[in-house]
Amino acid sequence: MNDKALTITKWIFEIVLIIMLSFIYYLNQPVNSPKVIYIPEGSISKIITQMCNKNYNVSKLDTLLLRVIGSPQSGWINIGTTHNSRADFLYKLTTAKAALQNIMLIPGETTYIFLDQLGEELKLDRELLQKEYEMQSGWAEGAFVPNTYSLPIGITEKMVIRILLNESSSQMQKLSKKIFGTYNEKKWLHFVTVASIIQKESASIEEMPLVSSVIYNRIKKGMKLQMDGTLNYGKYSHVKVTPSRIQEDRSIYNTYLYSGLPSVPVCNVSVDAIRAAIFPADTNYLYFMKSKNGTHDFSSNYSTHLTNIKRATK
Repeated sequence: MNDKALTITKWIFEIVLIIMLSFIYYLNQPVNSPKVIYIPEGSISKIITQMCNKNYNVSKLDTLLLRVIGSPQSGWINIGTTHNSRADFLYKLTTAKAALQNIMLIPGETTYIFLDQLGEELKLDRELLQKEYEMQSGWAEGAFVPNTYSLPIGITEKMVIRILLNESSSQMQKLSKKIFGTYNEKKWLHFVTVASIIQKESASIEEMPLVSSVIYNRIKKGMKLQMDGTLNYGKYSHVKVTPSRIQEDRSIYNTYLYSGLPSVPVCNVSVDAIRAAIFPADTNYLYFMKSKNGTHDFSSNYSTHLTNIKRATK
């Protein structure tokens, strides 16, 4: 081999060595991200672009690397740590999966109690959950749709509230458009508020339109609602309402003290309760009393209501 050929070979070797060292250096650069991240559906280019938009330290070169390593699967993944080398980060994108935990929000439950549940079951900070809810939600209560949610273990307080609010808002808007053809948030909040009282007072789905009719009939006549269920708000969700509580509570939820509806819902409500709020039964009922068998006796006049009370308390 002549000198010229040796020089070219040496030059090529040096270039390859520089490329390899640069590549190794690149793969060892740190990538910071949350422990749990969401991979959207779509091409590798789309995934990398969205990560760039979220300020993850990734580039177009990572698109090429992922084409070699493998395509990430969409969904939640748990990469374990917030600091990874680029090589580890890209590998985990294609192999890691997030452990999911089912969290059930029961119809009629308050957000206060639900945040307690989220904090306990997902090992999250209760105060941060409350703070994030207040920052992200425009409603003091009733913003969540009762359902069973599959949430990734390791998710942050901010992200879990965002997911629940987005999914709930989507479900509410979908139902509103199905019924009314459009979604008006102020109008919808009114129905959710009515539905929250229905949810607290009804003994069954079948009773909901009847309870709804009582609410509207009393408001129409200028009568106070005087319903115990409105006092099962916030942390009092499961606390028995006593005569002393009715006299002492000065919150907006005390329908013995104030006329009309509370300005915000009492709790998170089911689709059945919302439908009952929108489509009340056509009755003259003004009163109802819980009977011994757990259902309610409805009446249009006070004398019959007193008879129902005596029967129930015998």
